Amino acid sequence: MRYFDFEKIAREAGIPTEMLEELRKQVRQDFPHDEMLYELHLLRACMAIKSGALHIEEVLRPAESSKVWS
Repeated sequence: MRYFDFEKIAREAGIPTEMLEELRKQVRQDFPHDEMLYELHLLRACMAIKSGALHIEEVLRPAESSKVWS
């Protein structure tokens, strides 16, 4: 079941496929068992990038840094 169309927003934001995949992996680590929160946080990150509030490089974090969407 899909909750949010984050992929559409990612395309509109111009997020490259490989960067979206990396973002998906990072968010999945934060929400391994909650599909709705996983998709919601992906959507929020993509919307922030689309609006210009963030750049994809700011969202993609090193493995040990803090969460951007907390």
